[in-house]
Amino acid sequence: MKPANSDHVGGVPPPRGNQASPADGTRPTSSPSDDEATGLPGIRSWRTVYWIVGGIFVLWVSLLTWLTESYP
Repeated sequence: MKPANSDHVGGVPPPRGNQASPADGTRPTSSPSDDEATGLPGIRSWRTVYWIVGGIFVLWVSLLTWLTESYP
């Protein structure tokens, strides 16, 4: 007796929905605005998030260095 999904290679079914399969050479469509959206209020791009995080890190390191030298 054959399994119900015998036409699938290795028993793995094809992708569902509007996802394109890798065999046809196309990628699933996604809008660039969805990839760049952070979901944070006031911060619209991930580049801005990275700059803010880097700036806060530098601020903390600077503060700790200054406090270490000010209060030995």
